[in-house]
Amino acid sequence: MRAKHLSIFFIFVFGALGGLLFGFDTGIISGASPLIESNFNLNIEQTGFVTSSVLIGSSIGALSIGTLSDRFGRKRLLLFASILFLLGSGLSMTAGGFVSMVVARIILGFAVGSASALTPAYLAELADAPHRGSLGTMFQLMITAGILLAYVSNLGFLHHNLLGIRDWRWMLGSALIPAAILFVGSLILPESPRFLVEKGRVDEARDVLHQLRKKTNEDPDKELADIQKVASLPKGGMKELVTFARPAVWVAIGLMLLQQLVGINSVIYFLPQVFIKGFGFPESNAIWISVGIGVVNFVCTILAYQIMDKFNRRTILLFGSVVMAISIGILSVLNFTLSVQAAAVPTMILIAIYIFGFAVSWGPICWLMLGEIFPLNVRGAGNSIGSAANWIGNFIVSQFFLVLLSMFHNNVGGPFAVFTFFAIVSIFFVIYVVPETRGKTLEAIELEMRQKAALKKSSN
Repeated sequence: MRAKHLSIFFIFVFGALGGLLFGFDTGIISGASPLIESNFNLNIEQTGFVTSSVLIGSSIGALSIGTLSDRFGRKRLLLFASILFLLGSGLSMTAGGFVSMVVARIILGFAVGSASALTPAYLAELADAPHRGSLGTMFQLMITAGILLAYVSNLGFLHHNLLGIRDWRWMLGSALIPAAILFVGSLILPESPRFLVEKGRVDEARDVLHQLRKKTNEDPDKELADIQKVASLPKGGMKELVTFARPAVWVAIGLMLLQQLVGINSVIYFLPQVFIKGFGFPESNAIWISVGIGVVNFVCTILAYQIMDKFNRRTILLFGSVVMAISIGILSVLNFTLSVQAAAVPTMILIAIYIFGFAVSWGPICWLMLGEIFPLNVRGAGNSIGSAANWIGNFIVSQFFLVLLSMFHNNVGGPFAVFTFFAIVSIFFVIYVVPETRGKTLEAIELEMRQKAALKKSSN
């Protein structure tokens, strides 16, 4: 069994590499799109579509991959996603015009969407209950690392047409390196022990669990018995998503939509434009500000990794919601009451505080809980629904942010007032809808859900 030769660190880092590519392919286009626009003589609508076409592929990938992973396994589909990353990155680098670039970006989007639906479930199923928070947070940590690496790659290749190849081609082509690493990693990663039990491959599941729990206080044989117990329960197939698991579906959709509607990707995608259009900053300064925000995002996610197993999920989410609501609420008021010059520096500081609030809470926990709250036999499909909701929210924010900015005459207070509203909504959503999952095994979470559904059914 290959898993015996792999360190736990290797398994979780390589398992989360889909997140790094997710972040990299999200962040890289911010620096490359102006160069592609001038090189291919694109109009604004075409440039916008090159950026957002990845979201079309992501939605399709997220929706379709989950049920396939319930059928064929997390490992095989992760390998498939790595091949799509290689194909999409290679085609992006060599694109000859608008149509070929859009096709390449849709393929990349399919890979990104697949990774976003697959990875949280895979990491949750490999981790032991006491450490699932921090290990699950590795996905978000990898996303932020990917965004930061993309910004650095953009700066590194800008105006350097190496070997006669345009700088933006090197930017997009640099994604081939992590894609190749994910491909090699996917060949030797173990399959999820939960999936193996579900498919009757109990001996393989036992081998994987013994390897994964070797340096923990958890009993792999007891865990295997619990997994077998839950796997042996009568299954309702996909209809479970609309029967006893329906609350989990609403939690997933709510968490993933709100994660985007608080405005995070408007900052990731458009921060340079905010400071160019809203505050009159030169382009180079605006790009450096986005790198600074990328660093804040990454460092705060490392902090989240450290605290994730020490506090309840709901407590951390509420903290993040309050920090985001206050920081961007003040930002909105300042931008409507102060002059542009006076508001510039406070806006930078408040965006950094907002990023901190998001990165320690809603950034990692939404992906973490997505991998926790669904029953085993529909976990892939449930993750697909949640991930697709995230991409829909992402698309809404991406499409309407610049429109909102224009409506408010380039005053960033306008869009951020809308994001403040959703940050306040997120507080009430956590209080009234989100369950607590910290410290519980995936099987305990599922049994709890089944018992609640049975009680509700009997009381009706």
